[in-house]
Amino acid sequence: RGMKEYDISFDGFEVPAENLLGGVEGQGFKQLMNTFEGARIQTAARAVGVAQCAMDLALKYALERNQFGKPIYKFPRVANKVVMMAVETMIARQLSYFAAREKDEGHRCDLEAGMAKLLGARVAWANADNALQIHGGNGFALEYPVSRVLCDARILNIFEGAAEIQAQVIARRLLEDK
Repeated sequence: RGMKEYDISFDGFEVPAENLLGGVEGQGFKQLMNTFEGARIQTAARAVGVAQCAMDLALKYALERNQFGKPIYKFPRVANKVVMMAVETMIARQLSYFAAREKDEGHRCDLEAGMAKLLGARVAWANADNALQIHGGNGFALEYPVSRVLCDARILNIFEGAAEIQAQVIARRLLEDK
C-alpha cells in the first residue's frame, strides 16, 4: 500500500497549560473543524495523484499488451476507458487547484474543498477500477502496481469525511440563505 496508517494514543497523559494546542481550552473541536478545508484539499490532491497513476498504468499496459495481433489500446472499449480517465482526472485536478487557490487567498472554501475531495476520490476510484479492468487478471497480481493503486484509491472516499459527509457539506452550503 502506498499510504501507511499508524495508531497513537495517550492515556492519563497530562500536558502543561502553556502547551495546549490552539491556545484556548474548550475550543479544540471548533479548531479541528477549521482545519478541514485544507485537509480536504490535500486529500483531493492526493486523489488526483492516485487517479493519474492509475491512468498512466492503464495506458502503459494497454499499449504493451497485445491481443489478436495488436495492442489492446486499439480496441475501442479499452481506448474509451483511458480517454475518460484522462478527462475526469483533468477535471478533478482543476477543481482541486481552484479550491487550493481559494484557500491560499484566505477565502472561505469549504464548498470547493468538499467538491474537490468528493470528485477527486470518485475519480481515483473509477480510474483504479478501470485500470484494473484493463489489466484483466494481471491486475490482481502483486507484481502489477495497479493492485496497490486500487487499495490506495478506496481509502480516499473515507479520509477527511466520507463521501456522504462531503455531500452533506456541499448540500448545506448550496442551501444556505435559501
